[in-house]
Amino acid sequence: MEQMLMFASLLTPLVTGLVELIKRTLTVKKKYIPLISFFIGIFVGIVAYPFTDLQTVLRMWSGGIAGLAATGLYELGKKTRTRRC
Repeated sequence: MEQMLMFASLLTPLVTGLVELIKRTLTVKKKYIPLISFFIGIFVGIVAYPFTDLQTVLRMWSGGIAGLAATGLYELGKKTRTRRC
């Protein structure tokens, strides 16, 4: 469990960047961003097999957690940025 959470913590910035890239290149409705982030996280978790010895299911869970955390991290940063202005 600890390895899975650590792996999710490492994936979160990567997933945040990929979601931001998709948002800037494609026209996506805001209500679909968390869903897209979740599935990108799962995909990145699956593809990251050379970097960890976690089983595929645990990598998928880590990716899903990272995807949801990435959405929350972005929204938190966005709210903080708008309060300063």
